[in-house]
Amino acid sequence: MKVLCLTSRSCSILLDPEGLYEAREKRVLFLNGEELCEEYRSVTSLFDLEPDTEYTLESRKNGGETERLCFRTKTELCTLDVRDFGAKGDGVSDDTAMLQAAILCCPAGGRVLVPAGNYRTGPLFLKSHITLEIPAGAVIRLETDRTRFPILPEIVPAENADGELLMGLWEGNSEEGFASALTAIDAEDTAVIGEGVIDGRAGESDWWIDPKEKRIAWRGHLIYTQRCKNMLFQGLTFINSPSWNLHPAFSEELDFIDLQIRAPWDSPNTDGFDPESCRKVRLLGTEISVGDDCIALKSGKIRIGKKYRRPCEDVEIAWCAMLDGHGGVTLGSEMAGGIRKVRVHHCYMKGNDRGLRIKTRRGRGRDGVIDDILFEKVVMDGVKMPLIVNSMYFCDPDGHDEWVQSREKKPVDETTPRIGEIRFEQVDAAGCKACAAYVLGLPEQPAEHIALKDCSFRFDPEAEALVPAMADGVEPCRKRGLILKNVGKVTLDHVQYAGVDGEWIDAENVGEISER
Repeated sequence: MKVLCLTSRSCSILLDPEGLYEAREKRVLFLNGEELCEEYRSVTSLFDLEPDTEYTLESRKNGGETERLCFRTKTELCTLDVRDFGAKGDGVSDDTAMLQAAILCCPAGGRVLVPAGNYRTGPLFLKSHITLEIPAGAVIRLETDRTRFPILPEIVPAENADGELLMGLWEGNSEEGFASALTAIDAEDTAVIGEGVIDGRAGESDWWIDPKEKRIAWRGHLIYTQRCKNMLFQGLTFINSPSWNLHPAFSEELDFIDLQIRAPWDSPNTDGFDPESCRKVRLLGTEISVGDDCIALKSGKIRIGKKYRRPCEDVEIAWCAMLDGHGGVTLGSEMAGGIRKVRVHHCYMKGNDRGLRIKTRRGRGRDGVIDDILFEKVVMDGVKMPLIVNSMYFCDPDGHDEWVQSREKKPVDETTPRIGEIRFEQVDAAGCKACAAYVLGLPEQPAEHIALKDCSFRFDPEAEALVPAMADGVEPCRKRGLILKNVGKVTLDHVQYAGVDGEWIDAENVGEISER
């Protein structure tokens, strides 16, 4: 066992390093000798702990095997109860000012407690060096009237090296945006913990109606950070977000652990977790079921990526479950600042359209480099297209233009993105539909190295033909193997497959294929 994160009131533990979202076997947990629960997941969290206190966690498997872990909670200066600030928690009263007052009044090292109840609020703003606890039974219910939401301006002129401060972001561009349920700007050493719920109530408002239309400002999120550092979000459930659920931007040293993220399957643009131009990020032990990509790593569309050149990097995604959603884990397509040093491991996917997915296109620019990416120990069940690498993704107003979609070589210039090394190891996919992998590089800048090792693909015998990649001219396919176009090198090491119709490999403009 291993401690993943620790606060004055909570602790997250990795119980089974070799499990997926679910552990390989259940176990019974005891805390200081008292039985807690039976746990089936690989990552679990303990709440309602006392500050500055020693604890011993014991894990017992059915066979009698026992592990013990000792830890000490952090110290805590004080607790401010939002009820003492006038919050009602009755689901009717507007509790925004009361909760915000408690947050603003909390001194460094203190805790703001939101007791059980239904709190109707507008967006709340976090600050540095505090813990906000939303325990079991507490629900933050976001106001439905957008005219009552603060607006984050897109850019504020500033006397700094950039000459500006970013505030609002929308799909990779600096844009006016509504504040999010929990918004943090230039905050550090902040934790939001507990087993409570943050409900965006988007289905009760007009957020999901005409979603691509800007009305006053662009839709907000449930979590938004800008230029933040050392933040923890632990144990919470996020539902019904107006747009992307969790959107940290230009932030670093971020932990998102043991979360639940949910939205209806047909809700528009409700990505689960979209870190943008962030560094040192961990998403662990989290279950996601949403109406768009479960996870999408980003780094700006054009201007933001080109000006700041800030990649999304040093990202770990592990012991997570991605259920439904268009993509399980997606890189791009807003990635003009690049994406690198990403490791996705010990994850489970079920029912997604596409499992592990890379999206880019001409125009993202020379800083738009996707490199040093490792997907390993990922199990898929009923994912239609397990592996997709698409350099001609037809996004943006010009996405179908000849320049974006042409299969002819174009000049390599400042608009040309690059895909470096992408590795897939121990990927086990059952119930595949269209193809095992579809890789479409650029003719002028082929994907450099695609490597598959110890992977297995098994096809649904009743599969129907589907279009595997969102690019013009891609034909529907059914039960195909590896479709490879414009790749420098492909390495296949102990790759197994069953139920493929036709040839296993369909290659076009591939420099080298090494197979064993």
